[in-house]
Amino acid sequence: MTRNPGTPVRRSKIVRRLGGLARRAAAEAEKLRYRLAGGSGDGEAGVDAERVVWIFGSGRTGSTWLSAMMDEMDGHTVWREPLVGALFGNLYYERAGHRIDSRGKHFILGSSYKRTWFGPMREMVLEGAAARFPELLRGGYLVVKEPNGSVGAPLLMEALPESRMVLLVRDPRDVVASSMDARKEGSWLYENRGEEKRRGALPDRKPNAYVKKRARAYLQNIGNSREAYANHKGYKALVRYEDLLGDPPGTMKRMYASLGIEVGEKEILRAIEKHAWENIPEEQKGEGKFYRKATPGGWQEDLTPEQVKIVENITAPLLREFYPD
Repeated sequence: MTRNPGTPVRRSKIVRRLGGLARRAAAEAEKLRYRLAGGSGDGEAGVDAERVVWIFGSGRTGSTWLSAMMDEMDGHTVWREPLVGALFGNLYYERAGHRIDSRGKHFILGSSYKRTWFGPMREMVLEGAAARFPELLRGGYLVVKEPNGSVGAPLLMEALPESRMVLLVRDPRDVVASSMDARKEGSWLYENRGEEKRRGALPDRKPNAYVKKRARAYLQNIGNSREAYANHKGYKALVRYEDLLGDPPGTMKRMYASLGIEVGEKEILRAIEKHAWENIPEEQKGEGKFYRKATPGGWQEDLTPEQVKIVENITAPLLREFYPD
């Protein structure tokens, strides 16, 4: 049956095609603007920036699960926490501040000298990826799992405007509760932290102080990631952990459609099945383990009313935007 060009189906295809062209044009404009500001040219020896997919957000938001499923897709490779965002972001946003260049010409990431370090930052990512995953020089997508480097998300997305981005969010109350469990005495993360073992776990010694610390970290990491997401002109996707947990196939398909990456439905279903909660060995799940609950709203049992209030007060802007109910 021949469809009239004016039918809804035909119009929908045209709109999608025009949307893709607009996003590519915007990415090219950003790339040109970056080069004019002092960035490197086309002669990069690294991975193609257009095939880099960042996962930004915060720790304990499900980035390990999401990246593991993405790793199952044909042509996908996962770079697990290079922390390049922490390297540059902590210095730029925390140690000196990017709005007031308090150290003048002596600070290595001084805003007045951005052209001297902005290009090298881009090259560090692309050439570093090529050195570690040389197969990507022949094609494929590099998924960069970077929740603990999300403070630097605005810088990285500005330096690599052609790349794609996933903003992964989770209810901050559940994030804080999960983080507390991970760092309590005897838990999986506590056992990996020698200094904490000598001093004693902060969640055990001063639980409310720890809640405040983690809520502030969430606000900064998700806040910076959200800023990067809002300013990014290329392909991007917003994924809520709760949606991914409630409808993995639908959420994954919507995410890939927004990223402009074609994947088969069978691939998605196989990845979901392989990494389903039910298929994780029982001895690896539960309190104090890396895989803890996978139950949204568990914070109501894990946090005291005072701790809930602390988290809600600190993260109020993000709660209103992502979890208005």
